[in-house]
This record gives sequence, C-alpha cells and structure tokens, in this order.
Amino acid sequence: MTDYRALPKDRPARIAVLDDYMGVAERLADWSILKDRAEVTFLRDPIALEDLASELAPYDAICLMRERSDFPGEVIRQLPNLKAISATGRRNRTLDSTTAAELGIPVMTTGSSGNGVYATVELAWGLIIGLMRHIPDESAAMRDGAWQTRLGHALYGRTLGIVGLGRLGARMALIAKAFGMNVIAWSPNLTPERADDSGAQYVDKNTLFSSADVISLHLVLGPTTRSLIGADDIARMKPDAYLINTARGPLVDESALIQALATGRIAGAGIDVYDQEPMPAEHPLRRTPRTVLTPHLGYSVRETFAAFYGETVENLDGWLDGKPARVLSA
Repeated sequence: MTDYRALPKDRPARIAVLDDYMGVAERLADWSILKDRAEVTFLRDPIALEDLASELAPYDAICLMRERSDFPGEVIRQLPNLKAISATGRRNRTLDSTTAAELGIPVMTTGSSGNGVYATVELAWGLIIGLMRHIPDESAAMRDGAWQTRLGHALYGRTLGIVGLGRLGARMALIAKAFGMNVIAWSPNLTPERADDSGAQYVDKNTLFSSADVISLHLVLGPTTRSLIGADDIARMKPDAYLINTARGPLVDESALIQALATGRIAGAGIDVYDQEPMPAEHPLRRTPRTVLTPHLGYSVRETFAAFYGETVENLDGWLDGKPARVLSA
C-alpha cells in the first residue's frame, strides 16, 4: 500500500479550491458531506506562480481546475503541509504529478465531464457563426440605432479545415457536413484512412491553410505542437478566411496572428485560449480588430463543472476516510 502523508489529527483538514473564477464551485456540488472533517475555502482569484507556495502553505489539500494554475514540482516541494491534490479531468499538463507521488501526496482525478464533453465544439461553432455573420458587431450596432451594417457569409459550400482530427475534431467534421460544408483535415500524425473514417479529406498542412475558408484547431498542446501554427501558415491563409482556436493558445504564433489581424491579412479569428490566462487587461489582443474573443469558455459549462466538482467531493471524502479515490498512477 502506498504511504501517503498523514491527515491532521488535532484539527479539521484545510482544503482550498483554486481558480473558482465564477464563484460556482460551492453550489455545484454537495460539499456539506465534508464539513465535519474539513474546512473548505473557495478561492476565486488566480494566484501568481511565485506566490503559490506562500498562499497555499496552510492547506492540507488543494483542488485544481484542470490547467488553470501551473503546479510544478518546485512549488509542491515547498508545501510540507500538503497531503492531497484533487485535479479535474484525467490529464493535467501543468501539474507535476510525479513529484507529488514521490512525496507521498495522492493526486486524485475526475473521470467525467458530464454532458459537456462536446461543449468546446459547440463554442467553436458559435465563434465561427458569430464571425461569419458579424453577430457581435451587428448586435452592438443595433444598440447604437443602426440597421444592417455589413454582409456576412453562408457556411454552405465553404471548406472547413480541421487541424487535429481526434474526438473533438471528428465532431467538428460531423457538424460541418450537416451545414453542407466540405471538410479537409491535417495533423502531424493523421493518415488518409483516419481522415476518411471521420468524413474528412486528408491534405497536407500547406494545402489546408491555403484552401480552407475556416480553420479550426483541435490539437493537444505538447513539445511537438507548441507554435505549430507559425507566421508562414497564417500567411498562406486566404484573405477572407478565419482562424478558430479553442484548443490551446501556444499552438499559434500569437504575434504573427495579431499582425495578420491588425493589417487585415485575414478576415478574422475566434479565440478562446491564450498564451497567458487569465489574459492581462493590457494585452494587445483585447484591442485587435476582426476578432471574437471569449475567456476560455470551451469546457466551462454547468454540466461539465457539476460533474467535475461532484467527483472532486467524492475524491476528498475518500481521502478523509483514508481511501483516496481515482488516484493517478505514478
């Protein structure tokens, strides 16, 4: 049996729920089952990396919303009181789970995202339609007393280029077909056979960027995909094409994208993910034209969060009983 750090015996355990930006965690799960054994604190404001160790020093357990806060080994080693981590989702690239395991800290995960599993795909289509029909601009113009200020574009007959044809990318292809769009796809490991199985035509990267009317990114961020979409790729896009990123900000050369948008080199971009999150108030993207920007709302729907926080409470309940649940294998 794994030797975990012991729970406190002379007081209730102290639990911190991090990055509860919208203040919804407490009401989306029944935390009351922990109240006799633990004190739970909900933290809405993000904590800077350099302040994590000092801010979290009093807590015995922390709850992470996946990939909102970096939690490297150097921070974990500075938290001698930390006895458990519960992180939402199965995969969390910003958490050093190996160091946690070495220190006797169980890392518990959640296996469900409820009915919100495809919420990111739905948001991607919201961004696409919002851009192509100028919905945000027309809504703002209506409030100023205007009427029909610009023409949009229909989806039917246009070409969607999907970069990354996994579970979410395949769902994008299915919906594109329902709109009557042509679908092409590319990723570093995609094969023509797999593309065909998802209802897409395999093309090379240059062809996708030069021929698609809408390009939507659905790749996992890693060492081989960081900055995968560079200035040369953006330069190949048609001047009336749109780039949609609901995957991860660092997939794209951000400065090259900002320049292309500012100069009108491409028609626009729908962006939900950024190099730095939360995005600083002074970030140039906030003032860049031809964009629809959302604050990483992809998986942030009630169904997903209710499932995540419900299983987080189950994990903590087991941990307080000496039987931590859904422990990530070291």
